[in-house]
Amino acid sequence: MSEALDESIKRRLGEAERILITGHVRPDGDAIGSMLGLGLALEEAGKNVQMVLPAGLPHVFEHLEGTMFVQEDVEGDIDTFISVDCAEFSRIHEELQSFGEPHINIDHHITNTNYAEINLVEADSVATASILTEHLPAWGLSITRAVAAALLTGLITDTLGFRTLNMNSKAFRQAAALMDVGVNLPDLYYQALISRSYKAARYWGVGLSNLERDGKMVWAVLSLKERKAIKYRGNDDADLINVLAAIEDSPVALVFVEQSGGGVKVSWRARGKKWDVAKVAAKFGGGGHRAAAGATIEGTLSEIKPKVLSATRKILD
Repeated sequence: MSEALDESIKRRLGEAERILITGHVRPDGDAIGSMLGLGLALEEAGKNVQMVLPAGLPHVFEHLEGTMFVQEDVEGDIDTFISVDCAEFSRIHEELQSFGEPHINIDHHITNTNYAEINLVEADSVATASILTEHLPAWGLSITRAVAAALLTGLITDTLGFRTLNMNSKAFRQAAALMDVGVNLPDLYYQALISRSYKAARYWGVGLSNLERDGKMVWAVLSLKERKAIKYRGNDDADLINVLAAIEDSPVALVFVEQSGGGVKVSWRARGKKWDVAKVAAKFGGGGHRAAAGATIEGTLSEIKPKVLSATRKILD
């Protein structure tokens, strides 16, 4: 099956002349690393590629080579639409859904709905970047230093620095192979997981100051008013969720982030194999993995928070 899929993708990419690549809304390091890795490899092969994120590129990834080519709008016609790290068509930015369902869908989420013409979905892979690291050569594409840096960033971020429960020896071997191309893993690790702006640190302070716990569950709230007061640029939690996930005796953590356009973004993390937070996220139109999931829910913070906490409490009970 894998060989047949590789041949189908290779043929489709070979025939493509104007390619559009995107990730999911509010892209993380794996979505961005995968988009950049595939896009730069295709450009190296002489293809006309547009890497598009309508809401813009998160500034924490601006150090990666090729990010200057990421666009917010599609220019002209396209003949091949590719989504990476996106489990559902609805998770593609609304502006890009007008191009119809993608021709190629490359992803590692177990909740992927196989919505494209060609679906390369490997749920046992630690990251979509891992899938691309394995398959790019089979498609006749080269892994240059810039491609390797993007893919290694995807591996680092989606495994939280090689420490998620789904980590495996294959991912370590891939990381070593990408390092052999000439990229600096310690530097990429620092940029992706450790480095924080002053405003992001203050943003963490807001969340930690209102930290709450109930049994095995811990959570924090980041309001729109507080984010504006600090002048934090993003609409995410600045990875505060991964700080909360380390709190002793609280194996399930949540962060509620009030969104500027309305609604609330909720992130879940779970330690251990006992709890599946993706199932909770799915109840609210989201998804993800057993140990890490998210959803953006319409409504006010005061409406959403008790419903989400109640649903999460049920999996703990």
